[in-house]
Amino acid sequence: MYVGTLSFDLLLGDVHSLKEKRSVVRPIVAELQRKYAVAVAEVGGQNLHRRAEIGLAAVSGDPGHLTDVLDRCERLVAGRPEVELLSVRRRLHGDED
Repeated sequence: MYVGTLSFDLLLGDVHSLKEKRSVVRPIVAELQRKYAVAVAEVGGQNLHRRAEIGLAAVSGDPGHLTDVLDRCERLVAGRPEVELLSVRRRLHGDED
């Protein structure tokens, strides 16, 4: 079994309130869940209206498949025009870890 995680640090565009922030972050979280069947949530910066941290986790029996899913998730977030991807932290854990 292999577990992969991603942590996205995002700078949001023209957002002036926490309500506007939710309207940007929620669709990203929903699309990741729907398209890739991963566990995903906003995990940091909840009280900052222009920053967001999104955490994501996936499990697979094949490390190649897991890497492919994580790559696709990263491309999806990076391709969103309403956010700037400041950093991504990736971790892979196998049976030996």
